[in-house]
Amino acid sequence: MGSSSRLLSFFFYGFLIHLVNPTIAQRNPYVLHECSTNGNVSSNSAYRANLNSLLSNFSSKSQIDNGFYNYSAGENNDKVNAIALCRGDLTATDCRSCVNMSAHELLVLCPNEKEGIIWYKNCTVRYSNNSIFGVMEIEPMKALTSSTEVSDASGTFKQVLKGLLDGLRSKAASGDSLRKLAIGAANSTYFNLYALLQCTTDLAEQECSSCLNQTIEYLPECCDDRAGARVLTPSCNLRYEDYRFYDNTTDELPPSSYLPPPPAAAEGKKSNSSQTIIIVVAVVVFVVLIICTYVFFYLRVKKRRKKVETVDGIVSDESLQFDFATIRVATENFSKENKLGQGGFGAVYKGMLLNGQEIAVKRLSSGSGQGDQEFKNEVLLVAKLQHRNLVRLLGFCLEGNERLLIYELMPNASLDRFLFDPIKRLHLDWETRYKIIDGIARGLLYLHEDSQFRIIHRDLKTSNILLDSEMNPKIADFGMARLFVLDQTHANTRRIVGTYGYMSPEYAMHGHFSVKTDVFSFGVLILEMVSGQKNSYFLIGENLEDLLSYAWQNWREGTASNLIDPTLRSSSTSEIMRCIHIGLLCVQENVADRPTMASIVLMFNSNSITLSVPSRPAFFMHTTVESDVSSDQSFQASTNEATISELYPR
Repeated sequence: MGSSSRLLSFFFYGFLIHLVNPTIAQRNPYVLHECSTNGNVSSNSAYRANLNSLLSNFSSKSQIDNGFYNYSAGENNDKVNAIALCRGDLTATDCRSCVNMSAHELLVLCPNEKEGIIWYKNCTVRYSNNSIFGVMEIEPMKALTSSTEVSDASGTFKQVLKGLLDGLRSKAASGDSLRKLAIGAANSTYFNLYALLQCTTDLAEQECSSCLNQTIEYLPECCDDRAGARVLTPSCNLRYEDYRFYDNTTDELPPSSYLPPPPAAAEGKKSNSSQTIIIVVAVVVFVVLIICTYVFFYLRVKKRRKKVETVDGIVSDESLQFDFATIRVATENFSKENKLGQGGFGAVYKGMLLNGQEIAVKRLSSGSGQGDQEFKNEVLLVAKLQHRNLVRLLGFCLEGNERLLIYELMPNASLDRFLFDPIKRLHLDWETRYKIIDGIARGLLYLHEDSQFRIIHRDLKTSNILLDSEMNPKIADFGMARLFVLDQTHANTRRIVGTYGYMSPEYAMHGHFSVKTDVFSFGVLILEMVSGQKNSYFLIGENLEDLLSYAWQNWREGTASNLIDPTLRSSSTSEIMRCIHIGLLCVQENVADRPTMASIVLMFNSNSITLSVPSRPAFFMHTTVESDVSSDQSFQASTNEATISELYPR
């Protein structure tokens, strides 16, 4: 009875862990990559240009709707072949997003190699100078395993797993040219197993079966006694877990016939009867405990999960909510010593939770209608966005008149505190500045194209860029952000919000905004990073200049180097000049002429891309903007870096 009780306790506590934290086994979307050592190409070669062109338009091809895509670009020795494969249960939108992100990452991770492959959580992207269509390749083979071990003295777990995977292998290999995928489940008394096997659809049935068979045979070597594992190859992949990780249920197999063998018989019929009674009683007790536990947690979660608000299908609930007393203790009652700064909507404080995690707490000013809207935007939008170049919102507190936003702490505060400080600026060498610019670009690309929502920030500026301990940038302050549906390209508003000097002319004057609104702000930010000057007026000798006019004038006269911060004079002039060029492309007056963030990221990471000649930037800051705004608009701008928010969402 003692061994039976321990076994029941083991599975009971395992059940509790998965009930309380069902995402315990989830990993970051980025998984693994490998760049080939078979040969390199220069960054300005025709091969690299073909690769950049191919991957930059990868997710726009219609074939991706089937979850698989193959395409070529170039001729002869400069020809590039590429393949993308999404997990079979992904929607077309999620597949495109994953492929787009993977393709951009692969260009950066393999800057000079002729071959490269990247495995994200839900997709694979691969390119090569060799023929790869219809060719089964098993190397490189990678494995990822769960940290949970399975106690399998009887071998039941391996037996059930092997039976499940063999059945799915045959089903996946027999698929057609649109899909070679099989998913299914196997159940036993003490555990459940869920698996997914998939090949690229250009493989023949025999090749797919062979590829999957080799991944199955690799499991005892890489992943023995693990509750979950993935084996990844260029042509096929498999995954199994002890929880259901896929969405589509149409291909699930019926419960497996592989069940645990009965306990070893004791001597005599009396002993067998006793053991049978013990097992029946233990199972009944176990089932009752599961039902009671489930009911308890279900009622508790149902009671607590009060919806705060829903906007365009985004829901925030109390799972993110902090208790005010907890935050008050963490910030030492919002002491002056812990105050990090003061913004347009309230103060920001440093704090530490009881588990030792450092946090930054934005305490919104009481009675501020603008603060109310910012609070809603942050909670409803930012909590759903996850990217290494976006600040992470840990939660919020709404108690009485108190409205608190809790973020991860950024040790180096905001970018403006370094860039515009004559002493701290010395810490920003060109390599660091370039890394910050590139990181901001990747964060904006995620907001505009690669997240599950399309977000327009509308208030991008140096004070809204936070820096972590390694000077990596994170875009912050989404109080002004607006949500677009995926096929929406622009919108109008009757109340202008943002910061004077960073707003594009079509937005400041007419209330029109789009992704190009953020591109304009990003261009201003690039020019600030290069020059070390704010985008307001500054003195050059005895002349009063504004940043965009000064940059454009020197560009036209061939003296753009005058714009470079004197502390950067010893840096790579050609790279700095390319950044000035990109910045001027971003601030062009004509909206259509400005590049997208996807194009900008490629410009930063490939010198082989020829930049177009910029046209005249917008000089609306030289005029009285208010007089150009129609009478049915309410324009408000800030000259001191404060922000103006929109009172009601659209």
